[in-house]
Amino acid sequence: MDRIKTAALIVNAKSRKGRKLFKRACERLATLPYEVEPHAVDDPKHLDRIVRQALAKKPDLVILGGGDGTVSGLVDLLVGQDVMLGVLPLGTANSFCRTLGIPMDIDGAFEVLRTGQPRRIDLGMIDDDYFANCAAMGLSPQIAETVPHNLKKVLGRVGYLGWASYQFASFRPFILTVDDGKEEHRMRVVEVRISNGPYHGGQWLVDEAKVDSGRIVVQAVCARYKRGLVKNWAASFLGLEARHHDTVSFSGTSLKVSTVPPLPISIDGEVLAHTPVTAHIAAGVIEVIAPRQAGATPPA
Repeated sequence: MDRIKTAALIVNAKSRKGRKLFKRACERLATLPYEVEPHAVDDPKHLDRIVRQALAKKPDLVILGGGDGTVSGLVDLLVGQDVMLGVLPLGTANSFCRTLGIPMDIDGAFEVLRTGQPRRIDLGMIDDDYFANCAAMGLSPQIAETVPHNLKKVLGRVGYLGWASYQFASFRPFILTVDDGKEEHRMRVVEVRISNGPYHGGQWLVDEAKVDSGRIVVQAVCARYKRGLVKNWAASFLGLEARHHDTVSFSGTSLKVSTVPPLPISIDGEVLAHTPVTAHIAAGVIEVIAPRQAGATPPA
């Protein structure tokens, strides 16, 4: 860690939880062997600007505190900047941190920032947009794209779950085509995961995906009826081998992905694209601070 002399900590503090965790993080800055300039960002619209301002000071390390969406939304700004990335798991799923083997608690994550080692990793890409962990097509993006503004804020979790149930009632399987450059593969599916790491939504789902493999993985949950999606989700949640029974995976440095009908794509939780797209890998484009000799391990 001798390479790190200065760092910037940028936390998505939109929620009450985010502000509380930012305060806890600041209390632990003195435990780090380098100087850190902290920033709490209450409005996510300003995150890009704050990161650019921090980068202008040429820090050796930028620590991002937030969920997978925060990391994926900002990682584009770090590529090519000769700066390392550190991550505090302040989101719900924290799939990227799980992939790297970073503990889910603040103390454990700070221990990684204090004693960890740089690790060069890949980033996934949807067309020209970098992402850290996983993109998806299916029911989840449909819910995210159609949910009425402020529904969860007004009615809470019950309102959101009600909307999710409504969308599930109208959800239909769709046709997926994956072109690997040699052959077009066409199938009826209920969900698609485009993965740079094995975790999606905090669950281990894509065994073949690794952050340093130099390959992007497209995993499809094949089914003619939507109950196949429920079956796969249940098996995945329970960590059962059956989660692989209805899936097929493709990997490569670049894969063309299209659907009938065209569908929204959520990139680490945020709907940012629509099919058709090209999914590809940006091999070794960024360094992260990770635990020494650690990484994701599959569930037993």
